[in-house]
Amino acid sequence: MKKSIIIFFTVLGVLYHAQNFKTKRGIINLDGTHVAKISNKSSIYTFMDLNDTPMYTIEFIDKSIVDSVRDSYIRLNRIYNRDKTIELDYISPSAFSGEEKSAVYTSIKGLKIIDNKGINIKNLDDIFKNIPKRKLDTKTKDAYTTRSKIDKLNIEVNKVGEIISNGIPVGYFTNLPVSFGSEDTITDKTFIDIEVYDAKSKYIGKYITTTKQIKTANGKVFTIYREMSGRASLLKFPTYKAIAERMAIMDPNFIKVQEKVIVGDVVKGNAEK
Repeated sequence: MKKSIIIFFTVLGVLYHAQNFKTKRGIINLDGTHVAKISNKSSIYTFMDLNDTPMYTIEFIDKSIVDSVRDSYIRLNRIYNRDKTIELDYISPSAFSGEEKSAVYTSIKGLKIIDNKGINIKNLDDIFKNIPKRKLDTKTKDAYTTRSKIDKLNIEVNKVGEIISNGIPVGYFTNLPVSFGSEDTITDKTFIDIEVYDAKSKYIGKYITTTKQIKTANGKVFTIYREMSGRASLLKFPTYKAIAERMAIMDPNFIKVQEKVIVGDVVKGNAEK
């Protein structure tokens, strides 16, 4: 009985001290008092004091890292001191992430930038002094690691099916469909698998058009686009570039990143022969 009474008054206290907010016609109301203003353009929300002076912005980011893995976060930027922009995890309930209500919720409940006196500049500055670390799950961290490796390879596919890495031909595609050259996405319904070879004509692997899978010469299999949900949309067909990139990750011997340029001996123009 005593425990139930303690729980009851604890919940009652939380409800009593809970901050109720709403936004109407660009004015943020906290517990019945006007405290700030907000405007938005695209996914960027600008917060102003009641004198219409812009103080900071919150931008919602939702981007693809690699394959079906996406990262959603916010960018916080001070308008009066733009020395840096910081990236933070979503704090608001996912039900309205990326909307005006989410931006206001993040400011009041999460970051404590807005209170019943208005925009708290001290709390805003403290966030920039002690930037919270993002809490990325293992899947997202691994995706960023893969993305970093892919970016270093700097892969492109030219109009004749050659795979180029940092300006150097490293391989090529065969069994290309008739649409190749006019489209960079594989949409042709063909039962012929698209094969990949390195620059020395060694077989590296293939893209299985019927199952949308990549299979390397040593038997590794990867479905390049998996089923996704939420804010992320399903990408049904891969690009040739995406196939080459994933093949390079699956077979590290296919393309190697050169950390430095190797040149021959330098000979002066008037050197004796």
